[in-house]
Formats: sequence, C-alpha cells, structure tokens
Amino acid sequence: MKKDNQTLISLFDLAEVLSHQSNFQEILRLVSDKALEIFKADFASVVMINPRTQKTVKTVIRKTKTDPLKGLSVIQTNVIGWMMLNRQSFLSENIVADKRFAKDLFVDSPVGSVLAAPIRYGGANIGYLAAGKRFENPSLSSDDLALAEKFALLIAPYLSHTQKIQTYFNAALPENALVQKYAAAGLLGKSPAFIELLQAIEAAARCDARVLLEGRTGTGKELIARAIHKFSDRSEKPFIAIDCGAIPENLVESELFGHVKGAFTGAASDRRGLMEAADGGTLFIDEVANLPLPMQTKLMRALQESEVRPVGSNKARKIDLRIIAASSASLRELMGAGKFREDLFYRLYVYPIKVPALAERSADIPLLADYFLEKISQSQGKKTTGFSPQLIAFLQSRPWNGNIRELENFVERAVAVTPPDAQTVESDLLPGDLREEFSAFLQSRALHLPQQSLKTRLRDCEAEILREALEACQWNQSRAAKLLDTTEALMRYRMKKLGIRRPE
Repeated sequence: MKKDNQTLISLFDLAEVLSHQSNFQEILRLVSDKALEIFKADFASVVMINPRTQKTVKTVIRKTKTDPLKGLSVIQTNVIGWMMLNRQSFLSENIVADKRFAKDLFVDSPVGSVLAAPIRYGGANIGYLAAGKRFENPSLSSDDLALAEKFALLIAPYLSHTQKIQTYFNAALPENALVQKYAAAGLLGKSPAFIELLQAIEAAARCDARVLLEGRTGTGKELIARAIHKFSDRSEKPFIAIDCGAIPENLVESELFGHVKGAFTGAASDRRGLMEAADGGTLFIDEVANLPLPMQTKLMRALQESEVRPVGSNKARKIDLRIIAASSASLRELMGAGKFREDLFYRLYVYPIKVPALAERSADIPLLADYFLEKISQSQGKKTTGFSPQLIAFLQSRPWNGNIRELENFVERAVAVTPPDAQTVESDLLPGDLREEFSAFLQSRALHLPQQSLKTRLRDCEAEILREALEACQWNQSRAAKLLDTTEALMRYRMKKLGIRRPE
C-alpha cells in the first residue's frame, strides 16, 4: 500500500510539472523518464501518432544505460503494430519467445519483458507508452500493465493539446492553401474532420507508399485516390481504376494481369491487364475485400515480385506502379474471419487513411450541396443558385447513410422538380417522400423549441453554435473562428459576452 501511495504521489507530481510545461519534446522526455522510474525499467518510450493516419510522427526513447539495446527498434515497431491490429494493451514476460510474433524475430535482443499501453484522448488513439526490462531483471507484471494504463490516461490531456503537437500532426501547407489545392481536384470542405483528411492525403501524395483507404460507400474514395495521384510524382503517368465488386469472379485475374491469345474460350487476342496498363503510374483497386482468396494470393505475389504473368503465359513482365486500395468493409474483421489474407493486408496497410462519413463532417454539407446545385442546374439549363435556410438545416440533420453520393442524388432530385426560372430550392417543391421527411424534421424541431423570448432564443442559439464549433476544434479558438468564418478577436468577445468557458 505504501508503494502504491508513493507511485500515485509520483504521478501527481508529474502532472503538476506537465501543467506548467509548453515544450512538447520536453514533455515527452519527462514522461519517458518517469516511466523508467516507476517501472524500474531498462528502457521507456513514448510514441506519438497522427490520430487519422495512424502514422508515427514522434518517438522519444530513454534508457538507463548507454548501450543501444540491440533489436529495440524492431521490438517497438512490432509491439505497436500488434496493438494497432488488436486494439488493446500489450504485456509479454518473454518477448523473445512470444508466439504472437515470428520465430527468431527478437532472438539476439537482451530485452526480456515488455509492456505497452495506448494513449487515448477524445476517443482517438494519439500514441503509445512502452517500457521494458532485460532478461536478468524481474519481469514486468500484469500489475505493472494496469499501472501503465492509468499512467497513459493521466498524461493523455497534456500530450493532446493542439498547440503542443500541431508541429508534428499538421501538414506543411497552411489549412487555406490545402483547401484551395484540393478543391481543384474536386475535394471540398472546411470542417476539422475534412482538414485532417486533407493533411493525410497531402502526406500520401508526397511519398510513394501504398495507401489503404477505409471508409463507407459513397465517401469519395476514388476521388481521393485520383487526388493523391494528381499531386504525386507519378502524375504524368496513367491512373487506372478497377472495382473488384463490379467484375465477375472468373474475369478478375484476366482484368488485372491480362491474357494471351487462346488462354481461354473467347481470348481471341493478347490483352494487357490493368496492372501493366498502369505501369509507371497508379492502380486504384476499389473494394479490394471482394477479391476471391485465390486471387488475393496472386495479387500478393505480384506485389512482392513487382511483376505480372498474363493468364496463359509462362513469361513474367516487370512492372513499376503504385497501389492505392480501398474498402468499405473492415479488412481486419475479414482477416480475422479468414476471408482476407493476412500477408496481403500488411502489403496494403502501409499508409492507411480513414475517410470520414458525411455525417462526421456536417459543416461541409452546405458547401457540397451548393457545389452539386451549381453543377446540376447548369446541366439541366436552370437558374437555381441556392437552398432555403430551413432546407439547409434539414440537410445537415440527415444521417446520409449513402454519404456524398446520396447528397448528390438528393440535389439532383430537388433540381429536377424546381421550376426553370426559380432562384432557390424550396421545401414545398421536394418530391413526396422527401417532403414528408422534411415535415417530420420541422415537427421534431418545433417540439424541442423552448418557450422563450426571441432575444433569449437567438442568444442561446448563438451560444450553441459557438460551443459546437469549439468542441469540434478541441476548443482551439483560432480554428473555431475559421470554421465559423469570423475573426478570433470577435470569437473571444462573443464567448465572454455569452459566458462560454472551456470545461474543466
């Protein structure tokens, strides 16, 4: 009990120090040093990651001795990879013999026991806390792991502060420049979730690693893949797309690898496959989860050898291309169910990007709706330029299970029934089913309206808008002001006027 109290006091002392520290690098050093002390470890580390891309952006390792601890980086990389995949804390009393990893992977390392706990904040995984001991020292225990999880919980707020980590998490381009750059590629938005997505896309465009886009159907994954290609070093070469969900199973191999004349009935001539057609450029494999297992094996081999063998041929052809894969289903779950090959998953899961659903970026709906309205109105020869305010509020309230594609279809239906000379899309002109849904929305809003004066209701409405923006931006006033298209000074004034303070 005395030892537990001392540990608790030690952690509170650390929290007090961190609360007065603004240097991010120094915070990571202090945390690592405290972990060394508490666990009596031979090494301790803090690994910070980008919450959206899950890529490592900063690592600090502290050791009790000056020797390099052979194999430490390999151990840390594999342990964190295991945690990302299994989404849980890690403990091994003998890492060298641990059957969760390949045999002899850590055979030459002096490290014996290892623990690691995720650092989570605001529902997102922002990093990992790890510690380890040599073989000759007492092993780390389950009690140590439980303490590590509490430790990670304590330090998370200090590590998540936007001002302390924005240098590591933000792309080099300012937000406005990012928004303008990718608007030219058809990617529109300004919400915090969308800005994070653009930062991940920008980072992907600057490297040549394989990318895995994970998100629901209709979120614009192919548009994102095209944008990555457009701003990459391969932009002058072909961009080829294949939808695995739209091709019959018996034709997938021929589509990807090509075939020679006479390879099968109907093969009247040689035909290049899409992988060869994309040579030098980018191949986008949409709905990769739909590939049959035998085809997954062949794709895995093609990626491993950087060559394709057309159906019916015994000669391989070298290729140089970048793969961007996408899936609306969870490849991890499919892999666990034996429906997706583990080795192929790790070949594709080099630079993962989570694509948010439209409901997660509702602030972008007016912008997207106006974009579709302008495009569709022009194609239909109409003069419609906007939506009524009530209709915009309705659009932002919908769940949009079909995401951006459903929104575009909605706008197209609305424009189709709008008179040619009408300037605004009004709710009373909506098709019957949508008009009924809109009426239900108005009734729901009316039931929740408080019986207050107009002045009070307007004040409450403004306060709610400001709070929503601040919460969406983790209470960063500068970003919230940009989101609401106002100045930071006016933002601070209205917060003071309305009595809005950040929760303790």
